[in-house]
Amino acid sequence: MPGSESHSDSRRRPSSTSITESILRIWREKCQPYAADYIGLAIILPIWICLQLFIYTEPFHRMFALDDRRIQYPHAEIEHVPVPWLLLYAGAFPFAILVTWSFVFYKQKHHKTHVTLLGFGISLLVTLFVTDIIKNAVGRPRPDLLSRCQPAPNTPLHELISYTSCTNPNHHVLHDGWRSFPSGHSSFAFSGLGYLSFFLISQFRILHPRAGLYRTLVAFSPFLGAALIAISRLEDYRHDVFDVVVGSTLGLGVGYGCWRRWFPALSSGGCDEPHAAFEEGGEQGVFERIRDEEEMLGQGFEMQGRDGGGYLGTAVR
Repeated sequence: MPGSESHSDSRRRPSSTSITESILRIWREKCQPYAADYIGLAIILPIWICLQLFIYTEPFHRMFALDDRRIQYPHAEIEHVPVPWLLLYAGAFPFAILVTWSFVFYKQKHHKTHVTLLGFGISLLVTLFVTDIIKNAVGRPRPDLLSRCQPAPNTPLHELISYTSCTNPNHHVLHDGWRSFPSGHSSFAFSGLGYLSFFLISQFRILHPRAGLYRTLVAFSPFLGAALIAISRLEDYRHDVFDVVVGSTLGLGVGYGCWRRWFPALSSGGCDEPHAAFEEGGEQGVFERIRDEEEMLGQGFEMQGRDGGGYLGTAVR
């Protein structure tokens, strides 16, 4: 009968309401915990690209004097760690280790793999973004500025002069001479390799008692690699100690912050597992950070003060 056919067709065809509910369910279960991070990346990345292409083609140029011994070092044509090798050492190499580690140990832990790689990408991008803004805004001369500048003859030795006194026709080499603070190599190295070290320290639980020496050496070795990259900038006379220390601190801070957003403190018992994406046993889509031991201990004191019971002893046990 026509009526029965139309009724059966309506049962076979999914309604728009069920499709909407499916989309919302997928969003809550798969996308919502990470949405804020991806939105932040979508905002930062185009801004950083626009800064490189249109705004920061030239940095701010501080005035300088030809008799300033701090900027009289030679310009190294061949660097110990060129930019392509920096991207390999501090970007591709840690990424490969994180992917391999996830493939071997996290085959069924998609959330852990996701947040580990997501935090690593955010660490690198945020470090680049912040470092480039500071570099171009400060405009501090590099130690090899005079070699880059090639000042015109009869330029006064004891007076402050501007970059217009320079004769070097190479635009990049010349204007890059005012991007000394902070060290970009140092910040990028510590944001990538530092993030890797924090990750290995958490997975090996290095800060817990009786951690093996070989695990400690493996976990801290990326820090050593980042330090060697930073030191190479002093050997190339691209930066002074202050530039390198600030750049290293910047990269290390960003790397730790990006790692710490998803993982508990290194001193906690569950430092090797990330925060849960959802509240267990509660409403779906509610993000909850797994509390570490210190916070649970503080909660025990609070509950004991409220009702005078033995909650603290139960929590500790």
